[in-house]
Amino acid sequence: MAERRRSFLDLVERLGNRLPDPAVLFLIALLVTWVASAALAPIQFAETDPRSLVAGGTPAPIRVASQLEGGSLARFLSSMVKNFTDFPPLGVVLVALLGVGVAEHAGMIAAGLRALLRITPVAMLTPMLLLVAILSHTAADAGYVLVIPLGGIIFAAAGRHPVAGIAAAFAGVAGGFSANLLPSSLDPLLQGFTQSAAQIVAPGRLVNPLCNWTFTASSTFLIVALGWFITDWVVEPRLRGVAVDVDADGAPRLAETPPGERRGLLASLVAVVVCLVALAVAAWPTASPLRSPSGDLTAASAPLMGAIVPLIFLLFLVPGVVFGWVAGTFRSHRDVVEGMSRSMSTMGHYMVMAFFAAQFTYAFRESNLGALVAVKGADALVAAQVPPSLTLLGIIALSAGIDLLIGSASAKWAILAPIFVPMLMQTGISPELTQAAYRVGDSATNIATPLMPYFPLVVAYCQRWVKGTGIGTLLSLMVPYSVTFLIAWTGLLLAFWLTGIPLGLQSTYTHP
Repeated sequence: MAERRRSFLDLVERLGNRLPDPAVLFLIALLVTWVASAALAPIQFAETDPRSLVAGGTPAPIRVASQLEGGSLARFLSSMVKNFTDFPPLGVVLVALLGVGVAEHAGMIAAGLRALLRITPVAMLTPMLLLVAILSHTAADAGYVLVIPLGGIIFAAAGRHPVAGIAAAFAGVAGGFSANLLPSSLDPLLQGFTQSAAQIVAPGRLVNPLCNWTFTASSTFLIVALGWFITDWVVEPRLRGVAVDVDADGAPRLAETPPGERRGLLASLVAVVVCLVALAVAAWPTASPLRSPSGDLTAASAPLMGAIVPLIFLLFLVPGVVFGWVAGTFRSHRDVVEGMSRSMSTMGHYMVMAFFAAQFTYAFRESNLGALVAVKGADALVAAQVPPSLTLLGIIALSAGIDLLIGSASAKWAILAPIFVPMLMQTGISPELTQAAYRVGDSATNIATPLMPYFPLVVAYCQRWVKGTGIGTLLSLMVPYSVTFLIAWTGLLLAFWLTGIPLGLQSTYTHP
């Protein structure tokens, strides 16, 4: 059995390593779009183009536009820069990370996470570690380099097996990637892809950045509860016979919070409260400029909803600067700029990927292949009489399967959204629900593949405590989390849909 498992993992690793870089995947997708559009352009399709029906328009058949025709290529070249600069997820990520970078460079995020874990009672150590791991998503990849190793340290300090703490933290950071009580940059990032995909068949269709917030916030409690049970009743019992190689004197320790950091945390907390109160005061009046013309705060057309990313930027920037000034980690405005610069320096690969993703998205939209795939796929689903619930399960399973080979959430959704969002819209499944289904599959299997970029790092964390830890060892600990999360999370999504509970702000779907 062990030999077969190692052979399977070796096969997965080889297949994953042979996949091109995500940027090259988008370049390949662009070339395929060009060739497919040229091949399908001469064909007369009988299906009605959904876009022709918008605003009471006259029904017209779908026509594929060749992107290899001279005029199309000229338009592509002339719009290449605009495609990149107007790519919806690009600005979202960069603006949000400017604020997060300041808070991270000041030390506010690390100090806050350490403080939460230090004041936690021993009996509540596991759920608090999981909650902190989930909350770390607001700071990009901080959880991987901070919370996961801290999980081992605090479990060891409490007399528990440190590898169990690392496993629990890894489950919260990566396995619960789409669960969060707070809005994060991931919400508007995925929303940008979803909205662009929805507009393939319904121009003008808007998707709220927080369209999944209710669901992801509820998912936090689910992941914490399940992770708590698995850690205490499955993982720790499994590790009882595994000796820790590090002696007490050489073990890493959870550092004390210096007085300066404590003062900084208090000051930054006050700054956050002041910012939130100011926002509430500005949004409260019925004539507030933050409201939509109808007076709604949560409508997609409300300026407040359009300001979600700038608000994330400010709610990290202001307390980050306050913390840095009070704690003494910032001496001048140059430190603030350095924090922003450091966060941007980590985004080079993402910007390369975004460039090619933007060109593919443009060509796919202009070719009208998206509308054709959507209508043909919807017709096939209707003809096969596939229940909507089964369709959702298929999206989750496909997302989970691809996640075993491609780690980037945005890269996968940039490829899948233009196909699945418009197709499922034709069957009555809203873009918001399709996005939520994708997020479930994308998160739960992060911890069950050695191809996950941070997986080797987590193995190294474990080896600090148990030198014999390998990929197979960590996988054997993480698979129970992954399978349980996937099954229970899918059930939660179906429960939301079947009972009609909104997934988030301005979230719509057809109730069964």
